[in-house]
Amino acid sequence: MTKQATLAAATAVFAAAAAAAVLARQRLREANRWARAGAVLRDLEARCATPAERLRQVADAMAAEMRAGLACDDDSESGDGSALLKMLVTYVDSLPSGVEEGLFYALDLGGTNFRVLRVQLGGKEQRIIKQESKGVSIPKHLMSGGSDDLFDFIAAALANFVASEGEDYHLSEGMQRQLGFTFSFPVKQTSIASGTLIKWTKGFAIDEMVGMDVVEELNKAIRRQGLDMKVTSLVNDTVGTLAAAKYVDNDAIAAVILGTGTNAAYIDHAHKIPKWHGPLPKSGEMVINMEWGNFRSSHLPLTEFDQALDVESLNPGEQIYEKLISGMYMGEIVRRVLLKMAQEASLFADNVPPKLETPDILSTLHMLMMHQDTTPDLKTVGIKLKEILGIESTCYKTRKAVVDVCEVVARRGARLAAAGIYGILKKLGRDTVCPEQRTVIAVDGGVYRYYKFFAQCMESTLSDLLGEEVASSVVIKQANDGSGIGAALLAASYCQCLG
Repeated sequence: MTKQATLAAATAVFAAAAAAAVLARQRLREANRWARAGAVLRDLEARCATPAERLRQVADAMAAEMRAGLACDDDSESGDGSALLKMLVTYVDSLPSGVEEGLFYALDLGGTNFRVLRVQLGGKEQRIIKQESKGVSIPKHLMSGGSDDLFDFIAAALANFVASEGEDYHLSEGMQRQLGFTFSFPVKQTSIASGTLIKWTKGFAIDEMVGMDVVEELNKAIRRQGLDMKVTSLVNDTVGTLAAAKYVDNDAIAAVILGTGTNAAYIDHAHKIPKWHGPLPKSGEMVINMEWGNFRSSHLPLTEFDQALDVESLNPGEQIYEKLISGMYMGEIVRRVLLKMAQEASLFADNVPPKLETPDILSTLHMLMMHQDTTPDLKTVGIKLKEILGIESTCYKTRKAVVDVCEVVARRGARLAAAGIYGILKKLGRDTVCPEQRTVIAVDGGVYRYYKFFAQCMESTLSDLLGEEVASSVVIKQANDGSGIGAALLAASYCQCLG
């Protein structure tokens, strides 16, 4: 072998060795990267763990806070009582029975959108003859502007809706248009058609409205539009959902909203409400609006991501339960976890995607679309990461890690929601075997309706907590648009004829 050949061979061996070393370093670096990502995920799983024993503790704490709220007689308009759960008396002591007739309206203000609805009722035989609704988005600046600006915008939409009414709808002669107002924020009611705002949630921050009568403000805005319409019932979305459920199933005893925000309402015995000082209603019952989003307990599994989100929110220290299980927050929690994985484990290659550092850029809708991706290569996850975060390309392992994070956050939320429902059943004594007793819980809201994993996980968890025998008598019913229909039904129940 010539000297040149020997040198060439040595060079080739050296180059191969160098290439092998580079490849080895790359593989080691890759292995370390995935080890760090796996460590973040395992820590998240551990901190979000919801074993059955913990869920039972959460349910017991929920039931205890319910009793405390029912006993807390706070007459101040600010609602600054000591109880975590306001357990607001709704003045709804008789739910729709099915005999209601006529044309009635509803306004459902529950988050970043509101809906206007009309329904023609035909009594026991025909029930709901016809209904129509229209959704309207609220411009962001109105969520923190003045009260007149917000209610004038809403009243104008109502006027337009009435103007578009077809000939199929018939208002009874001598009747003013009656409106049921679903207002899904904490309100201290003083009658079926009046209530003062305690505080805003879900991103609203119109400070001047706190302590004001929301029905009076809406009625004034309606009059400014020249519309002959009056609010005859003020209800929370959960109360509306419960009314709609009771209209079709007499065994309905509670309603839960799992959407942008979360809340629950249920029917209690009036004599078991210590803060109720009025005469006992003829029905002996009263619907209670729990405002359960403000529940908190040492048993709730909080992580660093939840704590940081809370500190940076519009209402730090409040609505802790809501921040764990509702649509406004779960996607943001996922974003924060992915950001840590990007920073500490280079989940999306060496650079942290700039958009990933933007709060609220990843919604719960995005989260569920990625989590429920059934394509073999998780193609939808890749598409969403590119569309939302500007990440051009991702490998399967990265996409799978994103799905795993979504699952941990969704599973925790669903199981905690089940624990809350279990707490209501414990308070009502419906967590034990009772022959011939059937219990229906109506559930509405986008998270429950569209996030199938969440809904299925919540239902199976509740069944496990109840046990097979009790679970067989407890029914979870999806109540599509229950808050709108329910408000119209309650308007019909409490309407007042003119003249």
